[in-house]
Amino acid sequence: MITFNTQNTAMPDIREAEVSAWVRQVAAKYNKVIGDINYIFVNDETILDINRRFIGHDYYTDHIGFDYSEGNALSGDIYISLDTVRTNAEMFGATFDEELHRIIIHGLLHLCGLRDKTSEERAQMQQAEDKALKL
Repeated sequence: MITFNTQNTAMPDIREAEVSAWVRQVAAKYNKVIGDINYIFVNDETILDINRRFIGHDYYTDHIGFDYSEGNALSGDIYISLDTVRTNAEMFGATFDEELHRIIIHGLLHLCGLRDKTSEERAQMQQAEDKALKL
């Protein structure tokens, strides 16, 4: 099951059924199935609080994921800061919707096992995001 929730912000205008089908399609490309994935849309202050309390980082970020996957069944909570998505969209010359979809799939790709700590991993992640966004 894929759910979309909010905490301290308004729900973005997304087509939940279409996004859910897309997320399932991308997961299948990695031979994964969807268990329970919760997308939680938050504001910058909430993501900062989560980052401080659970990750030990003192900065804003576009998303934080908690992976509860077992085997090839993907499960997790993916917190997305809509404030940072909006800022990043402006910075990268993208629309809010384009950037939101990129972050939605970025969180899923982490659950699939992709990482982005090194420059090589970041390049692979961006390539995977671009591929997923074309579906």
